[in-house]
Amino acid sequence: MRTKILEILRKCPDEYLSGEEISRQLEVSRTAIWKHMQTLKQAGYEIEAHPRRGYRLQNRPDLLLPYEIRETLSSNILGQKEIFYFSDVESTNTEAKKQANLGCAEGTIVLSEAQNKGRGRLSRGWFSPSSKGIWLSIVLRPPFNPYDAPKCTLLAAVAVTKAIRKVTQVECGIKWPNDILYQGKKLVGILTEMSAEIDAINHIVIGMGINVNIEEEEFPEELKEIATSLAMITGREISRLSLLDAVLVELEEAYHKVIQQGFTEMLDEWRQLSVTLGKNVNVIGSGRDFGGLAVDIDQDGALLVQTTECLERVLAGDVSIRPQI
Repeated sequence: MRTKILEILRKCPDEYLSGEEISRQLEVSRTAIWKHMQTLKQAGYEIEAHPRRGYRLQNRPDLLLPYEIRETLSSNILGQKEIFYFSDVESTNTEAKKQANLGCAEGTIVLSEAQNKGRGRLSRGWFSPSSKGIWLSIVLRPPFNPYDAPKCTLLAAVAVTKAIRKVTQVECGIKWPNDILYQGKKLVGILTEMSAEIDAINHIVIGMGINVNIEEEEFPEELKEIATSLAMITGREISRLSLLDAVLVELEEAYHKVIQQGFTEMLDEWRQLSVTLGKNVNVIGSGRDFGGLAVDIDQDGALLVQTTECLERVLAGDVSIRPQI
């Protein structure tokens, strides 16, 4: 109902609409319209109410509210059935896994204006200030085998990189396996989690944190040298709604392509967008510390590092990589 009210108000941006007219169009009482208007005001919409002339929408909040998302949503599945929205939450991935276990539809999205315990890979925290980024998780129920699940992280990285480039023209690139960087600083982190049986995936949750409109002084001191945002790079505020829509469209397109054609083309796109391949790296983790040249990824998405002795195969989830100094 509130979505329909907003649609009516948007069609007449410079006019007042009476409660009687709105109630007539929606076939509900004027009292019901008044109650919905109060809820919209509490959500951050600036709605002018004139006792004789009616209602007029003056301003929309800079929030990723479901009504706003659906207004511009271009995807066919992602976000079309269920959107779970929070002003603050521990972690969108935690909430998405909860909804997935309860049987939510594929394509369900969970997003929050802020996270108080945002997580990255290897249980690292993720800075998630209110209304400054896109803190998002997506529930998928893919038909492929569990051993292909780690490649969903690479798929998401490709989709998000393409979306950012399309909306902002920022030439960011992918650091294996799950970060998107701009000039060596972290712009996006991706966390993929799975529930599966031996031969079947129950669900995959792809979580992402995109630093959109965070200003330099807002980053904690320990992050100022290693993190950045789209606003810092471009010098302007970026529409989170436009970027979110582009991310969902690119991810949906990539997801359907790998279901129909496999991962080969997607892995090639990942190689083209990589900032890791061709670089000297240090591999640290699981008791294995070594350096070498990152030469490729294999068909499973593992990183191939050429050392002085041999070609090492590095699996996502058990290592970190850093440029050699």
